[in-house]
Amino acid sequence: MNPANTPMAWPPHSIPSAYQMRLLGTAAERTEAAALAEERQRWLTLRGLPVPIRVDVPALFRDTQRGLAGLFEDDVLIACMILQREPDLGWGADGSGPCLFLRHVHTLPGRSDDAIRLVTLWASDYAARLSLPHVRAEALARHALSADPIAGLLHRLRDMGWVLRGSGAGQDGERVARLELAADLRPGLTALIGCSVREPQPTTGSRSSS
Repeated sequence: MNPANTPMAWPPHSIPSAYQMRLLGTAAERTEAAALAEERQRWLTLRGLPVPIRVDVPALFRDTQRGLAGLFEDDVLIACMILQREPDLGWGADGSGPCLFLRHVHTLPGRSDDAIRLVTLWASDYAARLSLPHVRAEALARHALSADPIAGLLHRLRDMGWVLRGSGAGQDGERVARLELAADLRPGLTALIGCSVREPQPTTGSRSSS
């Protein structure tokens, strides 16, 4: 496992990948991520879809203390997220143990499915390189999981390899669908997605299990 301060870039010499996953290390990149989050939330609101109400998501992407990462295509940000290494999210027996947690994944409107598929491939490979068995994430779910709009999203995510682990209180205290993805080492992924993301630091404190 790489030390926390060592970038996980592979391979060292190759043709530039079509996409790049990297930490948002500059104020300009964090501002761009905050703007993407605002644009995505505005897009969802105009369509009557849920957005977080208990946390200022764009402000999170301006926070220099967080593990902020972005997926870029030709230096255009198409997805951003907060990376956390979690010992246990408190999901119960079906979702216990350590994981790479993708918090507040936001995608560029009009590129959502493509970007999520790319993030899925990258996260599965990245977790395996960290010797973590799973990737986990949350999706807002204020109504029954069998009803749209969440049902359609969950169907697409299942097609990408995600497993639904029920619903409950999320990390921000809102009801969410809990999603899990098996880690899977993908040596050939570099040709598609380059990576220079450092290992996220473990979080501290207890997690809700409701």
